[in-house]
Amino acid sequence: MKPPKFLIPTTPFFSEMRKRINTHFIDVESKPTGGTQLYIKAVLISTCFIAMYIHVVFFTAPYILISLVECILLGIATAAIGFNIMHDGAHGSFSKKAWINELAGLSLNVFGANVFMWKSKHNVIHHTFTNIEGLDDDIDAKPFLRLCDNQKKYQIHRFQHLYFWLVYAFLYMYWIFFTDYKKYFTGKVGELKIKKMIILDHITFWGFKLAHVFFFIALPIYFVGFLPWLIGFLTYALCTGFIMSIVFQLAHTVEDAHFPMVDVSTGVLEDEWALHQLKTTTNFATKNRIVSWLSGGLNFQIEHHLFPHISHIHYPAISKIVKQVCEEYNITYNEYSHVRFAIASHIVHLKQMGNR
Repeated sequence: MKPPKFLIPTTPFFSEMRKRINTHFIDVESKPTGGTQLYIKAVLISTCFIAMYIHVVFFTAPYILISLVECILLGIATAAIGFNIMHDGAHGSFSKKAWINELAGLSLNVFGANVFMWKSKHNVIHHTFTNIEGLDDDIDAKPFLRLCDNQKKYQIHRFQHLYFWLVYAFLYMYWIFFTDYKKYFTGKVGELKIKKMIILDHITFWGFKLAHVFFFIALPIYFVGFLPWLIGFLTYALCTGFIMSIVFQLAHTVEDAHFPMVDVSTGVLEDEWALHQLKTTTNFATKNRIVSWLSGGLNFQIEHHLFPHISHIHYPAISKIVKQVCEEYNITYNEYSHVRFAIASHIVHLKQMGNR
């Protein structure tokens, strides 16, 4: 598939927004990257993960319930590292130093995925062609889920608003044990080819995959036995998968989100890039500090899509500017005030997609 083109901007909407946000950082005398505040957060989350991993593997609790709770907490910590450290690092917004961003992005490899594939799938394709079927890999859950009108409908989709929880829970394992390898061997994300990997990329891919097998499969089996490992790993992986899935889906697959289609005769989309991002993206629970802290600001998804190179610690401040400019230009700013409202809208969307 040839990448579609966006319309040329006809108003100074986005340029005006960029100018005001640049002025904001000058006024507050701050860099758009994370800095010390994010470093402290990263150390805290990473320390919690390492401590729980050591305890659950080498000092297994005498009661299975305690071990299962630890596995759930380990899953929450893994998702938090992905949201707060890896995500900012992969976008180059964790630090003003490139090598620190690279190091932060590599945290994804520790958990069995691959940051090279992530950057191709997420930074390049998802952030450009958001919610476009055949291009945006994030809305490709076929055949289990139908997330937009131009995806094929199966009878089972009538019940997807009931069973989607289970599908989301398996995302992490599906990602690290299948889709990464599919992208690696086909050299594609969806219908688009990814950048050619150099020798170091291949070494990194396989080296970290083997390291993940050792630290998350072989070593725990050696210390706790196969069955306890299996129960613990499934608990951990299902928890991780569900948290990661629901955060990303609440930002793009709800009632208010659009799923634009490419004009097949011209290969052009209906909007300029910035308007496309606003139509396909929604915020949720932006006043909930716990959600914002744990999700790495991904509940401010509009700000993230418009300014992916700005660290999430600045989203609450710049969201005020984004809202104001949208209001001035009479452009809709999609937002749900609470997580439960976003989840309800997501369920309604799934039900609509399953029935029509």
